[in-house]
Order: sequence, then C-alpha cells, then structure tokens
Amino acid sequence: MNSATFYLRQFDSGKYDMKKDIAVDSERFQKGKTMVTEKNKSKGIKSWPEDDRPREKLLKKGAGALSNSELLAILLRTGVKGNSAIDLARQIIDKYGTFRNMIHTDMREWKEFKGMGPAKIAQIQAALEIGRRFRDVEVRSSKQKIASANEVVSIIMPQMRDLKTEVFKVVYLNSNNRIIDISDAATGTVNHAMPIVREIIHAALQKFAAAIICVHNHPSANIAPSPEDKKFTQELSAAGKLMDIKVLDHIIIGDGNYFSFADEGMMG
Repeated sequence: MNSATFYLRQFDSGKYDMKKDIAVDSERFQKGKTMVTEKNKSKGIKSWPEDDRPREKLLKKGAGALSNSELLAILLRTGVKGNSAIDLARQIIDKYGTFRNMIHTDMREWKEFKGMGPAKIAQIQAALEIGRRFRDVEVRSSKQKIASANEVVSIIMPQMRDLKTEVFKVVYLNSNNRIIDISDAATGTVNHAMPIVREIIHAALQKFAAAIICVHNHPSANIAPSPEDKKFTQELSAAGKLMDIKVLDHIIIGDGNYFSFADEGMMG
C-alpha cells in the first residue's frame, strides 16, 4: 500500500487527524533547521564570506581596519566547539575591556574561558609584551629631552601603572638631559623593592650618564612616599654628588597619578 492510498483510507474512515500530521511535519522541519544551523555553526569562521574573516580582512585592508575582537581572534587562531575564535575573543574583550587590562592578569583568570589553554594564553601574553617593548624602543631611539617630572611620567606610567609588584627603574640622561637608557634597578614584592645605591651609580658611570631620575611604582596606588623612600632618596642624592652625577628626581607612580620629590622640593 502506498502512502497516498493509506491517507485516503484514513480520511474516509474519519481516523485522519490533520492537526497531528501538521504538528509532526512542523517538528521534523524544526529538527532539520536546527541540524543545518548547528552544522553551519560548527564550521566557524571558515564558513564566513572571505571579506568578513579577520585574517583575510587584515591582509586586504590592514590591521587598523580590524576591531579589538578581530585582532584578538587572529592570535587565538581557533575557537572551540560551538564558539568560533571571534566568539571567544568577544568574551575576553567583554571581560577585560582593553588590552591594557589584560597585561598583568593571573593565569587562573584566563582559564575561566572555555578553550583557553596554555598555548593560547602564551600567544596573547607574548603579543602584549611585544607591544610594551615596542613602546620602550620608541622612547630610547627618540632620545627625548626631559624637562619635567610630567614628561618622565608620560613615558613610564603606561609600563608601570598596572604592575602587581614594586619595580624600580632608572632613567639615565646625558648632559643635555636627553634619555640614554631606561632600565630596571630592582624588582620587589607587592609593597617593597630594594634598589642598591652603589649599583645605580655604577650603572650611570658605565653609561656615561650625567644625570639620573629614579622611578618606582606603588601597586597600592597610594603615592605618598614611605620613610624608606625618603631615606633612599637622600642616600642616592648624596652618592650622586660624590660621583658628580645629578640625581634630578625620584618619582612614585600610582594609577593615573604620581608623586615627584623634585616638584615637592624634597631632593635635598
């Protein structure tokens, strides 16, 4: 018996339920639609039009044409089942807001994102560090002339404001107050770094620096100098005078603000 004959007999006998048959057909249609959607979804970015794919878009239009999520998706390379690389990138951007906020994050935070293993985390952290170092190279190669604490802060604050531990840097200057080098003198704990005066002066002599400016951060964001900060500044200034190296300033970096010993008349 073919299906047409079956339906005619059902209809003649009064047993045919049109509403039920339509409901069954509707359910089959929805299942089919869902299967197609899931199939397309699993294809991820490769199923997108070529001009919409982040990597192809970058090559065609340049990196400046991409959103933060698209740039991040290129670093991630792949997503996970049900989520493309761009979906994962959007989740990360939604959480952190900016690339700056991603720099000094705990590894455990990244693992909250499904699909973020050590390889992907390492790729992102490496790219962020490249960006930070690029900024450092620009500053050094420009040999910028320093005339105020504010100029030093504009250079160094982006590197230091988000650090979770204290880091002590020294800006070495020539006789025209142009930057020779910026280097780390000490890395400490969450609330203390221990720079050594004689090592800072020795490094200044090796670099033929005529003057130095010391900078360190307070992760607590409280920029008030501690008794240790004041004592160190006095000792360094005295050593600088002895070796004919000017200690122009000691700057404490907070989150968007700073304290300058020179501006406050505390250099002795």
